[in-house]
Amino acid sequence: MEKEKINGARVLLECLYRLGVKDIFGYPGGSVIPIYDELYSFSKINHYLARHEQGASHEADGYARASGKVGVCIATSGPGATNLVTGIMTAYMDSIPLLAITGQVNRSMLGKDSFQETDIVNITLPITKTNYQVMSIEDLPRIVKEAYHIAKSGRPGPVLIDIPRDIQLEEIEKERFEELYVENLNLESYKKGYVENLKYLEKALKMIKESKKPLIISGAGVIHSKAVNEFREFVNKTQIPVTSTLLGLGAFPGDEKLFLGMLGMHGTAPANLATLEADLIIGMGFRFDDRITGNINKFCPNAKIIHIDIDPSEIEKNIRVDVPIVSDLKKVLKLLNEKKIEVGNIKEWTNKLENLKEKYSLIIPDKKGVLTPQKVLKNIDKIIKGDAIVTTDVGQHQMWSALHLTFKNHSLISSGGGGTMGFGLPSAIGAQVACPNKKVLAIVGDGGIQMNIQELMLLKKYNLPVKVFIMNNFYLGMVRQWQELFHEKRYSSVNLDDNPDFMLLAQAYGIKGVTLKNEMDLKKLKEIIESDESVLVNCIVDSEENVYPMIPAGKSVEDMMGMRGVKDYDENI
Repeated sequence: MEKEKINGARVLLECLYRLGVKDIFGYPGGSVIPIYDELYSFSKINHYLARHEQGASHEADGYARASGKVGVCIATSGPGATNLVTGIMTAYMDSIPLLAITGQVNRSMLGKDSFQETDIVNITLPITKTNYQVMSIEDLPRIVKEAYHIAKSGRPGPVLIDIPRDIQLEEIEKERFEELYVENLNLESYKKGYVENLKYLEKALKMIKESKKPLIISGAGVIHSKAVNEFREFVNKTQIPVTSTLLGLGAFPGDEKLFLGMLGMHGTAPANLATLEADLIIGMGFRFDDRITGNINKFCPNAKIIHIDIDPSEIEKNIRVDVPIVSDLKKVLKLLNEKKIEVGNIKEWTNKLENLKEKYSLIIPDKKGVLTPQKVLKNIDKIIKGDAIVTTDVGQHQMWSALHLTFKNHSLISSGGGGTMGFGLPSAIGAQVACPNKKVLAIVGDGGIQMNIQELMLLKKYNLPVKVFIMNNFYLGMVRQWQELFHEKRYSSVNLDDNPDFMLLAQAYGIKGVTLKNEMDLKKLKEIIESDESVLVNCIVDSEENVYPMIPAGKSVEDMMGMRGVKDYDENI
């Protein structure tokens, strides 16, 4: 009796399912037709048809950020694979667990400039944790399991698997597949992906005890390590003030007294001013990138630095560190919380920072006859009350969202390191698939929305109630702001006064469209947000409103520009 056989495409799907994958985002093409042929009758995994491969990669990214699981996307060879590159880079820069699966030409055609052949393995080498090209069907179970595990272990990140078409079609006995799957189950060698260093914990505790002006900077690592509860326990025990990177927002509730707001180029004045005086920085799960530090030589000039990160390569990559701790942040915080943490008398320091919060609180510009984006966002904030997933594109609206929305439950999804326009809409789609019972809002610009606007079709097709708010100022706003401030208002190629009619586009994609033009229109927000359907909201906002505060690139806190963004701001800090 002939033994039952399955092909490589089915092996792939079986492996993914057994690893816990329930949803994938993709776009078919010649080199992945065998996989799609198997998907046709493989009911254990849901497939979401993107309208562009870049959209699929961002959807998988948003899914991963919202769920904490590995996001999976699939594309064909050649242009399909290269269209994933921006999404892979975005995930890599923000340490997001992503599994990108690409089809490839037959093994016999490799290296011959065959139709739609591209060396995607070498193209993505610098922007993946690792990648694979499968050359034997017997290697496929091991590779899929390794790739999945590596994507989510240690410091998370994207992994790519490139599978030639003939391997997808090649058959293997099901009994042999089961042997291979079980045989390669032990993945202990990939458990961490880093060398742990906890020997300076006691020194860190001593520095905390001796400090008079400590400051915690929290990053996305608090969220990635699922350490939010432990982090909040540590802050509540020590009463040390907290500031956050963009991607760390929500790890500590944004409405708590100890929270100073976001740090960095467009961070709040209290958060940035605190770095000038702090005598101890406790950095948790972030990488001291240039948008946080500005002029590296003037960053936290009076502070000793404790840096806790899972990736040893980030320690002292950008800034000198007094106490390096390399480990999973959740583990470190558990160890710290179990100890008796003594904190010096920091009441004078916390009182001073409370006064700074009051003196330099953000204002909401009020302009007659025109909406400001800050006012739109503040009204949205009153409705969602921190209980929604918010995704953004990149630009002014991203910074306004970070400043004027209150994040309580680590619910911001945004492209940080990559600064990827076109990210907001597809990542919201992925987040809504991952969290069907959560409200999901995409805050986007009129420039960024047009980069992946074709993904609107998924809202209708899959009945996803995402609310898309376009902050429409008829400009590439952040570029225009830089041209205004640093290039003598030479507005080169930033005017978008030829934008399409977004309401007609909403109609074309079969979803509801609403335009907000004035303060009276803001009364529609509650109904929009609480509705159970997808809505495209065109917010016509002031064309020349800028994001403040702002520290110019390469400058320091002393150079912070604060006019119109902060009340009572003193230009001579």
